[in-house]
Amino acid sequence: LVHPLLRRVPEERAVEDYLAFGYVPDDRSIVKGVRKLPAAHHLTLRSEGGLAEPQRWWDVDFSQRSTAGQGALEEELLAIMREAVSSRMVADVPLGAFLSGGVDSSSVVALMAEQSRRAVTTCSIGFDEAALDESSHARTIADRFATDHHSRTVGADQFEQIDRLAEIYDEPFADASALPTLSVCELAREHVTVALSGDGADEALAGYRRQVFHAGEERIRGLIPQTVRGPLLGTLGKLYPKADWAPRPLRAKTTLLSLAGSGEAGYADALGVTGPDARGALYSDAMRGTLGDYRAEDRLIELMRQAPARTGLDRGQYADLTFWLPGDILTKTDRASMAVGLEAREPLLDHRLIEYAATLPESRRIRGRQGKWLMKHAMERYLPDEILYRPKQGFVTPLAAWFRGPLAGMARGVARSEVLVGTGWFDRAALSRLAERHISGASDNGRVLYQLVMLEKSLARLGIG
Repeated sequence: LVHPLLRRVPEERAVEDYLAFGYVPDDRSIVKGVRKLPAAHHLTLRSEGGLAEPQRWWDVDFSQRSTAGQGALEEELLAIMREAVSSRMVADVPLGAFLSGGVDSSSVVALMAEQSRRAVTTCSIGFDEAALDESSHARTIADRFATDHHSRTVGADQFEQIDRLAEIYDEPFADASALPTLSVCELAREHVTVALSGDGADEALAGYRRQVFHAGEERIRGLIPQTVRGPLLGTLGKLYPKADWAPRPLRAKTTLLSLAGSGEAGYADALGVTGPDARGALYSDAMRGTLGDYRAEDRLIELMRQAPARTGLDRGQYADLTFWLPGDILTKTDRASMAVGLEAREPLLDHRLIEYAATLPESRRIRGRQGKWLMKHAMERYLPDEILYRPKQGFVTPLAAWFRGPLAGMARGVARSEVLVGTGWFDRAALSRLAERHISGASDNGRVLYQLVMLEKSLARLGIG
Protein backbone atom coordinates (compact mmCIF):
# COMPACT_ATOMS: atom_id res chain seq x y z
CA LEU A 1 0.00 0.00 0.00
CA VAL A 2 3.01 2.29 0.35
CA HIS A 3 3.65 2.13 -3.40
CA PRO A 4 2.19 5.26 -5.06
CA LEU A 5 1.12 3.41 -8.22
CA LEU A 6 -0.93 0.73 -6.48
CA ARG A 7 -4.64 1.27 -7.04
CA ARG A 8 -6.49 0.81 -3.74
CA VAL A 9 -9.44 -1.07 -5.18
CA PRO A 10 -11.13 -3.77 -3.10
CA GLU A 11 -11.55 -7.32 -4.38
CA GLU A 12 -15.24 -8.27 -4.10
CA ARG A 13 -14.50 -12.00 -4.14
CA ALA A 14 -12.25 -11.47 -1.13
CA VAL A 15 -15.22 -9.94 0.68
CA GLU A 16 -17.28 -13.03 -0.15
CA ASP A 17 -14.42 -15.24 1.14
CA TYR A 18 -14.07 -13.14 4.27
CA LEU A 19 -17.75 -13.32 5.18
CA ALA A 20 -17.73 -17.07 4.55
CA PHE A 21 -14.64 -17.91 6.62
CA GLY A 22 -13.79 -14.86 8.74
CA TYR A 23 -10.52 -14.16 6.91
CA VAL A 24 -9.26 -13.78 3.34
CA PRO A 25 -7.67 -17.12 2.33
CA ASP A 26 -4.52 -17.51 0.26
CA ASP A 27 -3.78 -16.63 -2.40
CA ARG A 28 -6.32 -13.82 -2.68
CA SER A 29 -6.11 -10.52 -0.78
CA ILE A 30 -8.57 -7.72 -0.01
CA VAL A 31 -6.77 -5.50 -2.55
CA LYS A 32 -7.54 -6.24 -6.19
CA GLY A 33 -4.45 -7.31 -8.14
CA VAL A 34 -2.50 -8.32 -5.01
CA ARG A 35 -1.96 -11.99 -4.17
CA LYS A 36 -0.55 -13.69 -1.07
CA LEU A 37 2.00 -16.49 -1.30
CA PRO A 38 0.26 -19.62 0.03
CA ALA A 39 1.69 -21.65 2.89
CA ALA A 40 4.22 -24.35 1.88
CA HIS A 41 4.86 -22.64 -1.48
CA HIS A 42 7.83 -20.78 -2.93
CA LEU A 43 7.94 -18.16 -5.65
CA THR A 44 10.75 -17.49 -8.11
CA LEU A 45 11.45 -14.12 -9.71
CA ARG A 46 13.51 -14.49 -12.88
CA SER A 47 15.55 -11.70 -14.44
CA GLU A 48 13.86 -12.52 -17.73
CA GLY A 49 10.29 -13.65 -17.69
CA GLY A 50 9.11 -12.12 -14.41
CA LEU A 51 7.35 -14.13 -11.73
CA ALA A 52 6.81 -17.84 -12.09
CA GLU A 53 3.69 -19.42 -10.62
CA PRO A 54 4.03 -20.47 -6.96
CA GLN A 55 5.29 -24.02 -6.45
CA ARG A 56 4.35 -26.24 -3.51
CA TRP A 57 7.39 -27.58 -1.62
CA TRP A 58 5.62 -29.52 1.18
CA ASP A 59 2.29 -31.25 1.69
CA VAL A 60 0.68 -33.56 4.23
CA ASP A 61 -0.33 -37.01 2.98
CA PHE A 62 -3.29 -38.84 4.51
CA SER A 63 -3.20 -41.70 2.00
CA GLN A 64 -0.97 -44.03 4.09
CA ARG A 65 -1.95 -45.94 7.26
CA SER A 66 0.22 -47.18 10.12
CA THR A 67 -0.25 -50.84 11.09
CA ALA A 68 1.49 -50.54 14.49
CA GLY A 69 -0.30 -51.58 17.67
CA GLN A 70 -1.82 -49.29 20.27
CA GLY A 71 1.16 -49.30 22.66
CA ALA A 72 3.71 -48.63 19.93
CA LEU A 73 1.62 -45.80 18.48
CA GLU A 74 1.34 -44.12 21.89
CA GLU A 75 5.04 -44.35 22.63
CA GLU A 76 5.97 -43.01 19.20
CA LEU A 77 3.54 -40.12 19.55
CA LEU A 78 4.93 -39.22 22.98
CA ALA A 79 8.52 -39.44 21.73
CA ILE A 80 7.76 -37.07 18.85
CA MET A 81 5.89 -34.66 21.14
CA ARG A 82 8.73 -34.64 23.69
CA GLU A 83 11.28 -33.88 20.96
CA ALA A 84 9.02 -31.22 19.44
CA VAL A 85 8.70 -29.47 22.81
CA SER A 86 12.35 -29.81 23.89
CA SER A 87 13.68 -28.50 20.58
CA ARG A 88 11.55 -25.36 21.00
CA MET A 89 12.74 -24.77 24.57
CA VAL A 90 16.19 -23.80 23.33
CA ALA A 91 16.42 -20.05 23.95
CA ASP A 92 18.81 -17.48 25.38
CA VAL A 93 15.89 -15.29 26.53
CA PRO A 94 13.09 -15.90 29.08
CA LEU A 95 10.72 -18.61 27.88
CA GLY A 96 7.22 -19.69 28.93
CA ALA A 97 3.93 -21.02 27.60
CA PHE A 98 0.33 -20.07 26.95
CA LEU A 99 -1.98 -22.13 29.18
CA SER A 100 -5.72 -22.23 28.48
CA GLY A 101 -6.45 -25.34 30.53
CA GLY A 102 -7.35 -27.37 27.45
CA VAL A 103 -5.70 -30.62 26.39
CA ASP A 104 -3.20 -29.11 23.97
CA SER A 105 -1.69 -26.29 26.01
CA SER A 106 -1.77 -28.49 29.13
CA SER A 107 0.16 -31.20 27.26
CA VAL A 108 2.80 -28.70 26.15
CA VAL A 109 3.18 -27.39 29.70
CA ALA A 110 3.39 -30.95 31.10
CA LEU A 111 6.19 -31.87 28.70
CA MET A 112 7.98 -28.57 29.36
CA ALA A 113 7.83 -29.19 33.12
CA GLU A 114 9.21 -32.70 32.62
CA GLN A 115 12.27 -31.32 30.86
CA SER A 116 12.83 -28.05 32.74
CA ARG A 117 15.04 -27.51 35.78
CA ARG A 118 13.05 -24.48 36.88
CA ALA A 119 9.38 -23.60 37.16
CA VAL A 120 7.75 -23.06 33.77
CA THR A 121 6.23 -19.61 33.32
CA THR A 122 2.60 -19.91 32.20
CA CYS A 123 0.03 -17.28 31.19
CA SER A 124 -3.72 -17.50 30.78
CA ILE A 125 -6.72 -15.28 30.06
CA GLY A 126 -10.15 -15.58 31.67
CA PHE A 127 -13.49 -14.00 30.75
CA ASP A 128 -16.03 -12.13 32.86
CA GLU A 129 -18.68 -14.44 31.34
CA ALA A 130 -18.59 -17.46 33.67
CA ALA A 131 -19.89 -19.92 31.06
CA LEU A 132 -16.87 -19.23 28.83
CA ASP A 133 -14.20 -18.85 31.50
CA GLU A 134 -11.59 -21.65 31.57
CA SER A 135 -9.18 -20.00 33.99
CA SER A 136 -9.94 -22.50 36.78
CA HIS A 137 -8.79 -25.35 34.51
CA ALA A 138 -5.61 -23.44 33.70
CA ARG A 139 -5.04 -23.01 37.44
CA THR A 140 -5.48 -26.78 37.93
CA ILE A 141 -2.61 -27.47 35.51
CA ALA A 142 -0.49 -24.65 36.91
CA ASP A 143 -0.83 -26.13 40.40
CA ARG A 144 -0.20 -29.68 39.17
CA PHE A 145 3.13 -28.75 37.57
CA ALA A 146 4.04 -25.95 40.03
CA THR A 147 4.36 -23.34 37.29
CA ASP A 148 4.99 -19.64 37.74
CA HIS A 149 1.44 -18.78 36.68
CA HIS A 150 0.03 -15.42 35.60
CA SER A 151 -3.64 -14.78 34.79
CA ARG A 152 -5.79 -11.87 33.65
CA THR A 153 -9.55 -11.44 33.15
CA VAL A 154 -10.97 -9.57 30.17
CA GLY A 155 -14.44 -8.17 29.53
CA ALA A 156 -16.40 -6.15 26.99
CA ASP A 157 -14.10 -3.15 27.51
CA GLN A 158 -11.52 -5.21 25.62
CA PHE A 159 -13.36 -4.07 22.48
CA GLU A 160 -11.41 -0.84 22.79
CA GLN A 161 -8.64 -2.87 21.14
CA ILE A 162 -10.46 -3.47 17.85
CA ASP A 163 -8.94 -0.46 16.11
CA ARG A 164 -5.56 -1.84 17.08
CA LEU A 165 -6.55 -5.26 15.74
CA ALA A 166 -7.45 -3.72 12.37
CA GLU A 167 -3.95 -2.25 12.23
CA ILE A 168 -2.22 -5.45 13.37
CA TYR A 169 -3.97 -7.79 10.93
CA ASP A 170 -3.91 -5.51 7.82
CA GLU A 171 -6.67 -7.41 6.02
CA PRO A 172 -10.14 -7.94 7.47
CA PHE A 173 -9.83 -10.65 10.14
CA ALA A 174 -12.83 -11.74 12.19
CA ASP A 175 -11.70 -14.52 14.48
CA ALA A 176 -12.89 -12.88 17.70
CA SER A 177 -10.43 -14.94 19.73
CA ALA A 178 -7.80 -12.53 18.37
CA LEU A 179 -8.90 -10.22 21.20
CA PRO A 180 -7.99 -12.57 24.07
CA THR A 181 -5.00 -13.84 22.06
CA LEU A 182 -3.62 -10.30 21.97
CA SER A 183 -4.29 -9.99 25.70
CA VAL A 184 -2.49 -13.22 26.58
CA CYS A 185 0.43 -12.20 24.35
CA GLU A 186 0.64 -8.85 26.17
CA LEU A 187 0.54 -10.66 29.51
CA ALA A 188 3.20 -13.16 28.42
CA ARG A 189 5.49 -10.41 27.12
CA GLU A 190 5.54 -8.87 30.59
CA HIS A 191 7.33 -12.01 31.80
CA VAL A 192 8.96 -13.80 28.82
CA THR A 193 10.24 -13.19 25.30
CA VAL A 194 9.33 -16.61 23.84
CA ALA A 195 6.08 -18.52 24.48
CA LEU A 196 5.14 -22.04 23.42
CA SER A 197 1.58 -22.50 22.17
CA GLY A 198 -0.69 -25.52 21.78
CA ASP A 199 -1.95 -24.71 18.28
CA GLY A 200 -2.17 -27.49 15.70
CA ALA A 201 -3.16 -30.65 17.59
CA ASP A 202 -6.87 -30.28 16.81
CA GLU A 203 -6.16 -30.08 13.09
CA ALA A 204 -3.58 -32.88 13.05
CA LEU A 205 -5.21 -35.34 15.46
CA ALA A 206 -8.93 -34.63 14.89
CA GLY A 207 -9.80 -32.67 18.00
CA TYR A 208 -12.52 -30.38 16.66
CA ARG A 209 -16.16 -31.23 17.23
CA ARG A 210 -16.85 -30.54 13.57
CA GLN A 211 -14.40 -33.34 12.68
CA VAL A 212 -16.13 -35.78 15.03
CA PHE A 213 -19.55 -34.88 13.60
CA HIS A 214 -18.19 -35.10 10.06
CA ALA A 215 -16.79 -38.59 10.64
CA GLY A 216 -20.21 -39.73 11.88
CA GLU A 217 -22.02 -38.09 8.97
CA GLU A 218 -19.65 -39.72 6.50
CA ARG A 219 -20.52 -43.13 7.92
CA ILE A 220 -24.20 -42.38 7.32
CA ARG A 221 -23.49 -41.14 3.79
CA GLY A 222 -21.72 -44.43 3.12
CA LEU A 223 -24.83 -46.40 4.13
CA ILE A 224 -27.44 -44.47 2.09
CA PRO A 225 -27.01 -43.95 -1.67
CA GLN A 226 -26.95 -40.32 -2.80
CA THR A 227 -29.94 -40.95 -5.08
CA VAL A 228 -32.01 -41.70 -1.95
CA ARG A 229 -30.21 -39.50 0.56
CA GLY A 230 -30.36 -36.28 -1.47
CA PRO A 231 -34.10 -36.03 -2.16
CA LEU A 232 -35.25 -37.59 1.13
CA LEU A 233 -33.03 -35.81 3.65
CA GLY A 234 -32.97 -32.60 1.62
CA THR A 235 -36.76 -32.39 1.75
CA LEU A 236 -36.83 -33.20 5.47
CA GLY A 237 -34.16 -30.60 6.13
CA LYS A 238 -36.10 -27.88 4.34
CA LEU A 239 -39.25 -28.69 6.30
CA TYR A 240 -37.58 -28.95 9.71
CA PRO A 241 -37.67 -25.75 11.85
CA LYS A 242 -34.46 -23.74 12.14
CA ALA A 243 -32.74 -23.80 15.57
CA ASP A 244 -29.50 -21.81 15.44
CA TRP A 245 -29.64 -21.37 19.21
CA ALA A 246 -29.22 -25.10 19.86
CA PRO A 247 -25.95 -27.04 20.15
CA ARG A 248 -25.02 -28.49 16.77
CA PRO A 249 -25.94 -32.12 17.64
CA LEU A 250 -29.49 -30.88 18.25
CA ARG A 251 -29.77 -28.83 15.07
CA ALA A 252 -31.59 -31.46 13.05
CA LYS A 253 -32.21 -29.04 10.17
CA THR A 254 -28.48 -28.36 9.77
CA THR A 255 -27.63 -32.06 10.05
CA LEU A 256 -30.30 -33.19 7.58
CA LEU A 257 -29.28 -30.63 4.97
CA SER A 258 -25.62 -31.55 5.45
CA LEU A 259 -26.33 -35.26 5.02
CA ALA A 260 -28.34 -34.57 1.86
CA GLY A 261 -25.26 -33.20 0.11
CA SER A 262 -21.67 -34.30 -0.36
CA GLY A 263 -19.27 -34.69 2.53
CA GLU A 264 -17.09 -31.92 1.14
CA ALA A 265 -20.00 -29.48 0.95
CA GLY A 266 -21.12 -30.42 4.46
CA TYR A 267 -17.65 -29.84 5.88
CA ALA A 268 -17.23 -26.54 4.07
CA ASP A 269 -20.48 -25.41 5.68
CA ALA A 270 -19.31 -26.58 9.13
CA LEU A 271 -15.96 -24.81 8.77
CA GLY A 272 -17.54 -21.54 7.64
CA VAL A 273 -18.80 -18.63 9.72
CA THR A 274 -21.60 -17.12 7.65
CA GLY A 275 -23.36 -19.39 5.17
CA PRO A 276 -24.29 -18.58 1.55
CA ASP A 277 -27.94 -17.78 2.28
CA ALA A 278 -27.08 -15.53 5.23
CA ARG A 279 -24.45 -13.69 3.17
CA GLY A 280 -26.76 -13.34 0.21
CA ALA A 281 -29.46 -11.79 2.40
CA LEU A 282 -27.06 -8.98 3.35
CA TYR A 283 -25.77 -8.23 -0.14
CA SER A 284 -27.15 -5.55 -2.42
CA ASP A 285 -28.42 -6.46 -5.87
CA ALA A 286 -25.28 -4.90 -7.31
CA MET A 287 -23.00 -7.09 -5.16
CA ARG A 288 -24.90 -10.24 -6.10
CA GLY A 289 -24.51 -9.27 -9.74
CA THR A 290 -20.77 -8.65 -9.33
CA LEU A 291 -20.21 -12.03 -7.67
CA GLY A 292 -22.30 -13.91 -10.22
CA ASP A 293 -21.99 -17.65 -9.61
CA TYR A 294 -18.87 -17.31 -7.42
CA ARG A 295 -19.33 -18.96 -4.02
CA ALA A 296 -16.56 -18.98 -1.41
CA GLU A 297 -17.13 -22.58 -0.32
CA ASP A 298 -16.43 -23.98 -3.80
CA ARG A 299 -12.66 -23.55 -3.50
CA LEU A 300 -12.64 -25.50 -0.21
CA ILE A 301 -14.81 -28.24 -1.68
CA GLU A 302 -12.41 -28.63 -4.60
CA LEU A 303 -9.42 -28.65 -2.25
CA MET A 304 -10.94 -31.54 -0.28
CA ARG A 305 -11.77 -33.48 -3.44
CA GLN A 306 -8.16 -33.25 -4.60
CA ALA A 307 -6.66 -34.09 -1.20
CA PRO A 308 -4.20 -37.02 -0.85
CA ALA A 309 -6.62 -38.86 1.41
CA ARG A 310 -8.65 -42.04 1.90
CA THR A 311 -11.71 -40.97 3.85
CA GLY A 312 -13.98 -38.03 4.51
CA LEU A 313 -12.29 -37.41 7.86
CA ASP A 314 -8.90 -37.33 6.10
CA ARG A 315 -10.21 -34.76 3.67
CA GLY A 316 -11.70 -32.64 6.44
CA GLN A 317 -8.42 -32.64 8.36
CA TYR A 318 -6.52 -31.86 5.16
CA ALA A 319 -8.74 -28.80 4.70
CA ASP A 320 -8.12 -27.78 8.30
CA LEU A 321 -4.34 -28.11 7.98
CA THR A 322 -3.89 -26.47 4.59
CA PHE A 323 -6.74 -23.93 4.50
CA TRP A 324 -8.04 -23.06 7.98
CA LEU A 325 -4.84 -23.37 10.02
CA PRO A 326 -2.57 -21.02 8.03
CA GLY A 327 -5.31 -18.53 7.17
CA ASP A 328 -6.95 -18.25 10.58
CA ILE A 329 -5.21 -19.91 13.53
CA LEU A 330 -1.57 -19.21 12.68
CA THR A 331 -2.30 -15.74 11.30
CA LYS A 332 -4.08 -14.91 14.56
CA THR A 333 -1.21 -16.07 16.78
CA ASP A 334 1.56 -14.68 14.58
CA ARG A 335 0.18 -11.15 14.26
CA ALA A 336 -0.85 -10.87 17.92
CA SER A 337 2.50 -12.12 19.24
CA MET A 338 4.64 -10.08 16.87
CA ALA A 339 2.63 -6.94 17.68
CA VAL A 340 3.97 -7.05 21.24
CA GLY A 341 7.46 -8.35 20.44
CA LEU A 342 6.77 -11.90 21.57
CA GLU A 343 8.02 -14.96 19.68
CA ALA A 344 5.37 -17.71 19.62
CA ARG A 345 6.57 -21.25 18.92
CA GLU A 346 4.32 -24.13 17.87
CA PRO A 347 5.66 -27.55 19.03
CA LEU A 348 2.48 -29.41 18.09
CA LEU A 349 2.99 -28.28 14.49
CA ASP A 350 6.37 -29.94 14.19
CA HIS A 351 6.36 -31.40 10.67
CA ARG A 352 7.31 -34.82 12.04
CA LEU A 353 4.26 -34.81 14.30
CA ILE A 354 1.96 -33.70 11.47
CA GLU A 355 3.28 -36.36 9.09
CA TYR A 356 2.99 -39.06 11.77
CA ALA A 357 -0.55 -38.05 12.76
CA ALA A 358 -1.69 -38.26 9.14
CA THR A 359 -0.86 -42.00 9.11
CA LEU A 360 -3.00 -42.87 12.14
CA PRO A 361 -6.04 -45.07 11.54
CA GLU A 362 -9.32 -43.23 12.08
CA SER A 363 -10.00 -45.31 15.20
CA ARG A 364 -6.85 -43.82 16.79
CA ARG A 365 -7.99 -40.30 16.02
CA ILE A 366 -11.70 -40.55 16.89
CA ARG A 367 -13.27 -43.06 19.26
CA GLY A 368 -17.00 -42.63 19.80
CA ARG A 369 -17.47 -38.89 20.41
CA GLN A 370 -13.89 -38.39 21.56
CA GLY A 371 -11.52 -36.62 19.21
CA LYS A 372 -7.71 -36.69 19.60
CA TRP A 373 -8.19 -40.15 21.14
CA LEU A 374 -4.59 -41.40 20.86
CA MET A 375 -3.12 -38.18 22.23
CA LYS A 376 -5.53 -38.11 25.17
CA HIS A 377 -4.84 -41.75 25.98
CA ALA A 378 -1.09 -41.19 25.79
CA MET A 379 -1.28 -38.13 28.05
CA GLU A 380 -3.22 -39.92 30.81
CA ARG A 381 0.12 -40.43 32.62
CA TYR A 382 0.49 -36.64 32.83
CA LEU A 383 -2.98 -35.05 32.94
CA PRO A 384 -6.15 -35.70 34.97
CA ASP A 385 -9.32 -36.97 33.27
CA GLU A 386 -11.12 -33.71 34.14
CA ILE A 387 -8.78 -31.96 31.70
CA LEU A 388 -8.47 -34.71 29.08
CA TYR A 389 -12.11 -35.70 28.74
CA ARG A 390 -14.18 -32.65 29.56
CA PRO A 391 -16.17 -31.19 26.64
CA LYS A 392 -14.06 -29.07 24.32
CA GLN A 393 -14.66 -25.36 24.76
CA GLY A 394 -12.08 -23.47 22.77
CA PHE A 395 -10.84 -19.90 23.11
CA VAL A 396 -14.29 -18.35 22.67
CA THR A 397 -15.11 -14.68 23.12
CA PRO A 398 -18.66 -13.94 24.43
CA LEU A 399 -19.67 -11.92 21.38
CA ALA A 400 -23.39 -12.67 21.55
CA ALA A 401 -23.73 -11.35 25.10
CA TRP A 402 -21.57 -8.31 24.44
CA PHE A 403 -23.54 -7.26 21.33
CA ARG A 404 -26.81 -7.56 23.28
CA GLY A 405 -25.42 -5.62 26.23
CA PRO A 406 -22.60 -3.09 26.38
CA LEU A 407 -21.93 -3.21 22.63
CA ALA A 408 -25.53 -3.00 21.36
CA GLY A 409 -24.83 0.49 20.04
CA MET A 410 -21.92 -0.85 18.01
CA ALA A 411 -24.18 -3.55 16.57
CA ARG A 412 -26.72 -0.94 15.46
CA GLY A 413 -23.90 1.20 14.08
CA VAL A 414 -23.21 -1.41 11.40
CA ALA A 415 -26.32 -0.33 9.48
CA ARG A 416 -25.38 3.34 9.85
CA SER A 417 -21.81 2.85 8.65
CA GLU A 418 -21.08 4.97 5.61
CA VAL A 419 -17.95 2.87 5.02
CA LEU A 420 -19.91 -0.39 4.71
CA VAL A 421 -23.01 0.93 2.97
CA GLY A 422 -20.90 3.25 0.84
CA THR A 423 -19.17 0.29 -0.79
CA GLY A 424 -22.45 -0.64 -2.45
CA TRP A 425 -22.01 -4.23 -1.28
CA PHE A 426 -24.70 -4.31 1.39
CA ASP A 427 -28.39 -3.57 1.83
CA ARG A 428 -28.77 -1.09 4.70
CA ALA A 429 -32.19 -2.40 5.77
CA ALA A 430 -30.84 -5.96 5.89
CA LEU A 431 -27.97 -4.84 8.13
CA SER A 432 -30.42 -3.10 10.45
CA ARG A 433 -32.64 -6.19 10.72
CA LEU A 434 -29.58 -8.31 11.45
CA ALA A 435 -28.62 -6.09 14.40
CA GLU A 436 -32.13 -5.72 15.83
CA ARG A 437 -32.89 -9.43 15.68
CA HIS A 438 -29.70 -10.13 17.57
CA ILE A 439 -30.27 -7.47 20.23
CA SER A 440 -33.84 -8.69 20.80
CA GLY A 441 -32.63 -12.28 21.19
CA ALA A 442 -34.63 -13.51 18.19
CA SER A 443 -31.42 -14.92 16.66
CA ASP A 444 -27.72 -15.16 17.36
CA ASN A 445 -25.91 -12.94 14.87
CA GLY A 446 -22.93 -12.14 17.07
CA ARG A 447 -20.30 -13.58 14.77
CA VAL A 448 -21.52 -11.92 11.58
CA LEU A 449 -21.91 -8.59 13.41
CA TYR A 450 -18.29 -8.89 14.50
CA GLN A 451 -17.31 -9.69 10.90
CA LEU A 452 -19.02 -6.53 9.70
CA VAL A 453 -17.48 -4.37 12.44
CA MET A 454 -13.99 -5.64 11.59
CA LEU A 455 -14.60 -5.23 7.86
CA GLU A 456 -15.56 -1.60 8.44
CA LYS A 457 -12.48 -0.95 10.60
CA SER A 458 -10.14 -2.62 8.13
CA LEU A 459 -11.51 -0.84 5.05
CA ALA A 460 -11.31 2.52 6.80
CA ARG A 461 -7.71 1.89 7.84
CA LEU A 462 -6.61 0.62 4.43
CA GLY A 463 -8.32 3.48 2.63
CA ILE A 464 -9.76 1.21 -0.04
CA GLY A 465 -13.23 1.39 -1.44
